[in-house]
Amino acid sequence: MNFLRQYLKNKSLPFFNKSVVAFIYDVTMAALSLLIALFLRVGQAIMAYNPWYIAQHVAVYSLVCAGVYFWTQLYCSVWRYVSIRELIAVTKAVSLAVFLYIPLAFFMSQSQSLPRSVPIIGWFITIALLGGGRFAYRISFDWLQKSKYSFSPHPRQNILLIGVNDQADLFIRETQRSSNSEYEIIGLIDDEKSRIGRRIHGISVLGTIENLQTIIENLTRKGLKPEILVMAAPTPDQIKPLMKLSEKMELFLAQLPQMSDLNQAKGETGMRLKPVALEDLLGRPQASLDRESMAQLILGKRVLVTGAGGSIGGELVQQICAFKPAQLTLLDHSEYLLYTIDQEVQEKHPHIPRSMRLADITDANRIENIIKTENPHLVFHAAALKHVPIAEHNPIENILSNIIGTKNLAEACRVHKVQAMVVISTDKAINPTNVMGATKRVAEKYCQALDIEELSRSRLTKTKETRYITVRFGNVLGSTGSVIPLFQRQLKQGGPLTVTDPKMTRYFMTIHEAVELVLQAAALGVSESTQAGSIFVLDMGEPVKIYDLARQMIRLAGLRPEIDIKISYTGARPGEKLYEELFYQSEELQPTRIQSIQIGKPSTENYLKLSKALKELESLARSHNSPGALKLLKQLAPEYIKLD
Repeated sequence: MNFLRQYLKNKSLPFFNKSVVAFIYDVTMAALSLLIALFLRVGQAIMAYNPWYIAQHVAVYSLVCAGVYFWTQLYCSVWRYVSIRELIAVTKAVSLAVFLYIPLAFFMSQSQSLPRSVPIIGWFITIALLGGGRFAYRISFDWLQKSKYSFSPHPRQNILLIGVNDQADLFIRETQRSSNSEYEIIGLIDDEKSRIGRRIHGISVLGTIENLQTIIENLTRKGLKPEILVMAAPTPDQIKPLMKLSEKMELFLAQLPQMSDLNQAKGETGMRLKPVALEDLLGRPQASLDRESMAQLILGKRVLVTGAGGSIGGELVQQICAFKPAQLTLLDHSEYLLYTIDQEVQEKHPHIPRSMRLADITDANRIENIIKTENPHLVFHAAALKHVPIAEHNPIENILSNIIGTKNLAEACRVHKVQAMVVISTDKAINPTNVMGATKRVAEKYCQALDIEELSRSRLTKTKETRYITVRFGNVLGSTGSVIPLFQRQLKQGGPLTVTDPKMTRYFMTIHEAVELVLQAAALGVSESTQAGSIFVLDMGEPVKIYDLARQMIRLAGLRPEIDIKISYTGARPGEKLYEELFYQSEELQPTRIQSIQIGKPSTENYLKLSKALKELESLARSHNSPGALKLLKQLAPEYIKLD
């Protein structure tokens, strides 16, 4: 007996556990199926057969089946989760067993023989008994589980499930099976009208999204008001309307996780709902990009990123790494941020050679030395001071960083023949009302003028000169200093959420999407014959009210605006205007072959004149002559109108 136990243990068949019971059941059903098959074939004539002869066939068939089941480990499946996959496995195992049994049955024929159809009939019956037993067990188990939660003292939350797909199917089955589930699905909503009135796992399809409000009102009158609207596979154009409807009907909006996010915790199996991500509320369709041209831009090139530890710079670094540059130089003035981004690259892309450069872009000699030493093909300039109120109180530092720092980097790229310098700009450069916007506007003009100068020189010298590609876009969700992290902190503290003005609007884009489009614009600027001095403007979609954004963030946290979390108004900050713009009318934006990127006419600034003015501006800034520097800044950016 000990030997048998050890043998079975070594064969992954623990003694007297559920697998043994399943194995015994399968072999018993095999024996029974042959007897049933013979009876169905010959009827009462079965009494004419020698019992010993029948017993031999039953024993041989059972042993063959036992061997096949053992070899295929048919007994190892968990009957609670039996599905079509297990039925296919049963069919394969039984088919193999019958195939092996038929020649043995032929050699066993003596004075009597079994009808030739008996193995075929036995094949059907064996599959029916093995598969039927498994499905009967699952159905019984699910019924018992459902009976448990029917009398559970813990109430379930009523949900309406929007969309019918594989994720919805999995969620319904797991919800119905689990006694610990928090949810009760009271109906399904689907866009296919042909499904209305039909049932999925016993749950009715009540209608389409178009009549969702009516459906909710009808359910409420019946005492079945849903508490949560759950989206199975929302499209970008569905989320905003559903968010508005859920707020109007005082419901919580959530979505199903991906199948890979199936949550399996101790004592429970189920899919946990996840809140709608703030990015989803932008309702932006996926941009169609030319990734091949982006790969050609980066692959095998030496790349330098300034502001590498910042929000945009860090995302630039990650996406650039995905295209396998030959060398990556990380440049930042913050030791901690530089260390952090270096560690991230080491963890995710350890194979990419890289160097860390701690530097201030306002130090021209230091920047020139870095460009000379690293010798990059491409430079992405994300370093800048971006916080409007801080810039208003520290104009000299903003001028030095955003204008002089950009000039230092651009001139170093020019001297050392960098293939292209990509400059990140902002919508605040359009009709600026603050120092930050004005400095970014001057930086734009300088790089555009330098691009024209370099292209003119290349035509004269017949050599390739540096291209300067300027990309302008609005706010990115979650970037350092943006309103999103502020709201998140205020939510954790219990509010209130502070909004400067109820009419304040801004353009928003995810960091990931913005950086993708920056790389795409760079590829367009380098590989295609775009007009010198042009500016690339990203499509930011529709502007968003900051007040609406605050309400949405409260709702996404499962709370009620103005009831659970207050919203207060603080008044516009220094230099802040109610709305932003993305381009000047004079730029006459034209589409590119990439739908989300437009291109504007070149600046008309003269490079030599502008370069001379920037030398004077730098002198005033370094001597801390704020009035003189701001006066010259106003001359360089006549669009700059300071708000009172």
